[in-house]
Parts: sequence; structure tokens; C-alpha cells
Amino acid sequence: MQISEIEKSLEVFKLDVGRFPTTEEGLEALSTKPASAMGWAGPYMKGGVPADPWGKPFKYQGTSANGAIEIISLGADGSVGGEGENADIKNKQ
Repeated sequence: MQISEIEKSLEVFKLDVGRFPTTEEGLEALSTKPASAMGWAGPYMKGGVPADPWGKPFKYQGTSANGAIEIISLGADGSVGGEGENADIKNKQ
């Protein structure tokens, strides 16, 4: 649910700015205007970007060659991979 809300906010950012935030700008671009973000009309998330269900920040990867973005929670263990509660959760782009 949180990943979906972040994804929607990133889409609005893209509508205003003409692009998704870069990996370097990260999800912070939803709360704080990046210097190169002409047209930024945020903040795009009320209360800022939430932490994942385990209280850790979501990871963000800006657009790849196919234009996709990634929003990732590393699960309960905070490490790549894992199963069950420790499994990574990401958007489906």
C-alpha cells in the first residue's frame, strides 16, 4: 500500500517536472525541491515519505533504460533477498 502511494506521488512529480527524480535526488525529491526540478509544486506526500512497515526507509532507483523506476523495501531483516517476512518487496514496474 505504501509503495503504491509513493508511486502515485512520483507520477505527480513527473507530471509537474517532466521526469522522475534521479536516483541521487531520491524520494526526498517528493518533500524537498531539487535544484534542477523546474515546475516542482510539492511537497507531494502529506507528512513526507513514510518508512516501510519495519521502520526503515524505502530504497529508490531512478529511471532505467526502459523508463522504469524501483521502490523497494528490504523486508524485516533490511538485507537484499530473503523469504517470508525478510523478503524484499518492490513495485511492479
